Amino acid sequence: MNGILKREALVKWAPLIVLLVLILLFTVLEPRFFSVRNLARIAISSTPALMVALGVTFIIIMGSIDLSMEGTVSVTAVVFAFAFLALGGTVLSWAWLALPLAILVGAVVGFINGLVHVKLRIPSFMASLAMGFVGTGFALLLTGGDRIRVEDEVFRGLLTERWLGFPVMVYVAALFLLIGWFIQAKTTLGRNFYAVGGGEELAHASGLNVNRVRILGFTLAGMFYAVGALMAVGRIGIAETATGNNFMFMSITSVVVGGTALWGGIGGVWNTLVGVLIVNVIGNGMVVIGLPGYVQDAVLGLLVIVAVVLSTDRKSISFVK
Repeated sequence: MNGILKREALVKWAPLIVLLVLILLFTVLEPRFFSVRNLARIAISSTPALMVALGVTFIIIMGSIDLSMEGTVSVTAVVFAFAFLALGGTVLSWAWLALPLAILVGAVVGFINGLVHVKLRIPSFMASLAMGFVGTGFALLLTGGDRIRVEDEVFRGLLTERWLGFPVMVYVAALFLLIGWFIQAKTTLGRNFYAVGGGEELAHASGLNVNRVRILGFTLAGMFYAVGALMAVGRIGIAETATGNNFMFMSITSVVVGGTALWGGIGGVWNTLVGVLIVNVIGNGMVVIGLPGYVQDAVLGLLVIVAVVLSTDRKSISFVK
């Protein structure tokens, strides 16, 4: 019993300890790392990734996997940019309608993703991977490979306007983090995610409509992916087919490193926040101290392995899926 408690405590607190050790290490190696300017830089790179990672967190809590984020982010960003420009090109005109439209597009893509997974009985990783390719292809079809510039000063204020040294987008991300926590902890849907991840057969036997929960989970994830797409466009002022690039690796790595178990039922949005910060602190810190990018990738790969080993009770698993 003590061994189980020690293991649970280690899994729970290890990501936060790793984050604090990394911050201390990089600060000792390069004092400029802990400056407000550099911390703001880390926060800016973390916010779009955090939104996408929050979305995939709900899917992984259910014991599923979602690989559609890159396509969803790309197509949502492109649709937003076209709609934004068509409606006046500034938030102060009717172009603000492009913001909820983008979230609606993300929800629709997520809904279709969940529907294909559940109704056609296709494994979640395969259905979502296919939807990701569809999204990327549709974004390419819309843009013809071109970049769409969004130069409205009010919208770009997400990045350029700063409060206490940090851009507005960081505070917007904090708001959506709280929304994600509220959904997870205070709603029936959030509790149902854990019920499905903890044991689908048991959840079904207790009267829970598992298929409905899964579809709603993928829909919710799509909405968070769309918020990430908006922040990615706000950060660089450009929407293109490549807007969603690297989000798959970054988001799933962040969720796993943060302590959310791939087997479902364990973890949550606060774990994901810590995981996103770990990934981005490593990336930023290695640049600051002058190490090459491949070292960063190697460190992240090792962290993923360690995180999975810590979060998995291999005595209760007879085979690896």
